[in-house]
Amino acid sequence: MKCNKIIAIRLMQRTASAPAVQETLTRFGCNIKMRLGLHDVGEDYCSNEGLVLLQVCGKNEELSHLLDALNELKGVKAKMLDLDD
Repeated sequence: MKCNKIIAIRLMQRTASAPAVQETLTRFGCNIKMRLGLHDVGEDYCSNEGLVLLQVCGKNEELSHLLDALNELKGVKAKMLDLDD
């Protein structure tokens, strides 16, 4: 199965939305090959915004359900890049 799709997830309120995002990602865990989480952090600073990148595998219908589930969450925006096209 080809895994040439990337989902980018923007969390505008990272600390508030992280538990729901984690629950959603766990539910679709068999479709996620790689996950990378990014947010700004410093000695006395931790950003409340974050970015999660996923390399995903699966049928388009399954991945559409994942995108829909993420975009239904408050403070979360997700988009997919299909590198097979």
